Amino acid sequence: MITLPRTPSFRLDGRRALVTGASRGIGLGCAAALAEAGAEVVCVSRNSEDLAGVVKAISNAGGRARGLECDITESDSAASKIRDAGPFDILVNNAGIARHAPFLEAERHDFDAVVDLNLRATYFTTQTVARQMVESGIAGSVITISSQMGHVGGPDRTVYSATKHALEGMNKSAAIELGKFGVRFNTICPTFIRTDLSDKTLEDPEKRDWILSKIKLGRLAKVEDIMGALIFLAGEASAMVTGTSILIDGGWTAG
Repeated sequence: MITLPRTPSFRLDGRRALVTGASRGIGLGCAAALAEAGAEVVCVSRNSEDLAGVVKAISNAGGRARGLECDITESDSAASKIRDAGPFDILVNNAGIARHAPFLEAERHDFDAVVDLNLRATYFTTQTVARQMVESGIAGSVITISSQMGHVGGPDRTVYSATKHALEGMNKSAAIELGKFGVRFNTICPTFIRTDLSDKTLEDPEKRDWILSKIKLGRLAKVEDIMGALIFLAGEASAMVTGTSILIDGGWTAG
């Protein structure tokens, strides 16, 4: 008699997740997806009013969530709050900003702001959560929302792209170091999605046409397009997946 293998569960019941930048856009979608799959979600944002709205919406949908008002760029304070709220089985690094400018016109204060949140704060948030995973013996999953711009270049995006390329490097190196503890690191790299970050770009007809010419599937992505990949990477269905990226770019980087 043949014994059939069973598909690993995509459920996340009994697991705890931390999502940064969870109050809107991609972060909100990530928090909703994790809660729908059964995880208890701690939503991080600097805005307490936005957090309350997210927690209420998830609770009304039958999920479990609570808010953690926290500015992850304030490293010591953020680390303390995150440690007190942990440990976590899942971390989703979503918080980020973009300040686009031509390479020859980028200003230092914009460079510093983008690097501070997208790279430095993400690095040390990851360090805090991963350290607790190791100390608690949790074979956890760290998922960083990167970008297709971590794999290709684009005009007026040198600073943003630099941070996303750096996150891809962090992801691979951390996967090598912490694999022995069972902690996995992966990135999700979306194409353009209509959020607060992308609205200004997408409102420019020339830039929008350029973007759509690159996306082989001929449309912008939706937040929902990310949610399935997130659930896959969060749980046992991806137990042997680490140090890699899922590109949700409609074929942009295919050629």
